Amino acid sequence: MDPFQKLQSWGDSHRIILLDFLRIVVGAFITFKGVMFIANIDYLRSMTANMDLVFASAGLAHYVIFAHILGGPLLAFGLYTRVMAIIQIPILIGAIFFVNAQQGFLSVGNHMELELSIGVLLALMAFVVFGAGRYSVDHLRRRDEALHPHKPHF
Repeated sequence: MDPFQKLQSWGDSHRIILLDFLRIVVGAFITFKGVMFIANIDYLRSMTANMDLVFASAGLAHYVIFAHILGGPLLAFGLYTRVMAIIQIPILIGAIFFVNAQQGFLSVGNHMELELSIGVLLALMAFVVFGAGRYSVDHLRRRDEALHPHKPHF
């Protein structure tokens, strides 16, 4: 068993029910941020332009939107939870260090965006370790695979 499978089985056996609720809330929040980025694409491009990535700023802005719009609902429903959390983590790290940290902790101007980004990052890391939980599509898929091991899964 490789280290990732060991971490996955340990996380599955030590999961608390509140993480299911947190997963749904974080998934909805990430989806909301994706919609807000679509509505304010110029603001997102200006944020990524400040990172000294001359040609990559438009691509980075579109990656953030795509990852949030796709990953948020999948996190909320608990489908491919670990993969979607891993996809979101670099975005949150970038938001913390390159966007929100410049304004500082508890500043009025950013409406506590830094603290919120740190909280979402920690939640995503917990989802990588603990997975989707009992109330998720991933759990239903695993249960179905255990009951019908020779059934083709698409």
